[in-house]
Amino acid sequence: MKILYYDCFSGISGDMNLGALVDLGVPAEYLTSQLEKLNVKGYRIILNNELKMGISGIKCTVDLDLDQNHDDHSHSHQRPNTDNFSVQNIDFSNLQATKTHSHHHDHEHRNFNDIKKIIENSDLSPFVKEKSLAMFNHIATAEAKIHGKTIDKVHFHEVGATDSIVDIVGAAICIDYIKPDKIIASSVELGGGFVKCAHGTFPVPAPATAEILKSIPVKMGKVDKETTTPTGAAILKVFVDEFTDTANFSIQKISYGIGHRDLSIPNVLRVYLGESTNSGPFLKETAVLIECNIDDMNPEHYDYIIDKLFACGSQDVFLVPIIMKKSRPAVQLKVLCSLDHQASIENILLSETTSLGLRSQQVTKSMLERKTRIIETKYGPIRVKEAYISGKSIKYKAEYDDCLKAANEKGVPINEIYIEVDRNMKP
Repeated sequence: MKILYYDCFSGISGDMNLGALVDLGVPAEYLTSQLEKLNVKGYRIILNNELKMGISGIKCTVDLDLDQNHDDHSHSHQRPNTDNFSVQNIDFSNLQATKTHSHHHDHEHRNFNDIKKIIENSDLSPFVKEKSLAMFNHIATAEAKIHGKTIDKVHFHEVGATDSIVDIVGAAICIDYIKPDKIIASSVELGGGFVKCAHGTFPVPAPATAEILKSIPVKMGKVDKETTTPTGAAILKVFVDEFTDTANFSIQKISYGIGHRDLSIPNVLRVYLGESTNSGPFLKETAVLIECNIDDMNPEHYDYIIDKLFACGSQDVFLVPIIMKKSRPAVQLKVLCSLDHQASIENILLSETTSLGLRSQQVTKSMLERKTRIIETKYGPIRVKEAYISGKSIKYKAEYDDCLKAANEKGVPINEIYIEVDRNMKP
């Protein structure tokens, strides 16, 4: 089982992520050729091997050529015969730091629908389109909540700029190339102090970053600068399956994405590529089972509680009918979660339900290896989750939400969508 682990001891940003994943083995030429499918002009990617406090890694810079920007901001003095993409040759054996200069002054203001059209009209893979839009959706939702607007009224001052589109779509392209079976991340360092945003100066973390990272374990104050950006937060939110500082896997490769700031700690993102140390045909994982008995709560509240528990990082939540003293019907509320989420889950159970106490125990989960892939059908792309034993696929299931969406859009019975998935899954 291939594990991708993000060690965010110095936070994460979009450019640090791209640098780390290229350093991990994603070919620069592959990344840029895929980004060309966006048909976004006016930039080039520069990748340099650099040092940061003695640590060697890849520094990614999205260099903006404002004379070749979006049509809405075109200029009459465009340079002829200039490629949209330029990748500097990288000598991975050369540890001498080199400096590049970027111009982060792209003033294009796009809303979510503008970005959605750019991505959907591209020839990128369904996986890259889905994950890219999911990241932008998290940022748009956060900005809309902060500014009291609807999502379609939010204009992305920073995130709508070309360099951030490259960072976000580039992240999806790199993950699609690596194809890890599971992505894990440490708790996330946010930094401290204040940061200047389009709407003013705010304390770290920036409001959008804080909103996106809800339910994700974070640390603060290691340095007096912003270390995690909204783009970095969105990358973690969409891709990471589990947050833990005690991951158990065999390390095969380590890479570093070099940041643009000089801090009192190395401004780098460390990424590990490894294999699960589980032996035997099944995956093993330690989790916490938390439960409480409830006999005096309005049943209408359970739906709210369950949604909140899942949003806080629960792996599973379920209700079991029981009979308590005096033959009183009741419900046992059970939650399965990782060790890192135990405290926040317990806080919800004790503050949001009528229970006065709870029980918890560590359990070992035995699981089939699972992979999600997108298959193309005549009704559109459908996500399918497959389960494996010793590398052999033994069962699969189409995602209900995708099937429901396709059935509604195409005006066919949902069972026909499942039948079409079966046709496409046959060897």
